[in-house]
Amino acid sequence: MSRPKLILGSGSPRRAELLGQLGLCADEVRPPDVDETPLKGELPLNYCRRIAGAKADAMNVAADEVVLCADTTVALGRRIMGKPRDEDEAAAFLRALAGRRHKVITSVVVRNATGRWARDVVTAVKLKRLSDQELASYLASKDWQGKAGAYAIQGPAGAFVTWLQGSYTAVVGLPVHETAGLLVAAGYPLYDI
Repeated sequence: MSRPKLILGSGSPRRAELLGQLGLCADEVRPPDVDETPLKGELPLNYCRRIAGAKADAMNVAADEVVLCADTTVALGRRIMGKPRDEDEAAAFLRALAGRRHKVITSVVVRNATGRWARDVVTAVKLKRLSDQELASYLASKDWQGKAGAYAIQGPAGAFVTWLQGSYTAVVGLPVHETAGLLVAAGYPLYDI
């Protein structure tokens, strides 16, 4: 039996790099167009599950394809801290997160033509208290753009992380261990020789 095509339902270069840790390269990248606006009163875990699921549901999956979709969000208590709209919102997010523990949630959904598999990975992270100079320098770097919670652990903001409990790769955007298990469950062989 031939290996199915792997379709990455995400335009994130970080997710593509993390797939590379499994020795995989997507055959196609087809990010679906999904409204990522949180629902009124929606809790962060439910939001992340819903968005990852909506991305997977928006994908047309052929009989010879396995589709991988994911969503990552940052949660401070019940508050969803998505991608900041501008520098002021990024600064507000970082001030709120600084010196406190928060959660980074990544939901992964894998589909083939006949089934669907999903996992959520919740990682606790603590950022250091940021000086005005550190905050201003980080904002000027523009690394916060397009990042949930206004930071990326694999970038310059990694220097702000004092503690992590859970999955580093999930914080980056794709939990490698859990993703491997989902792909195998969906019939995508990882360890063929």
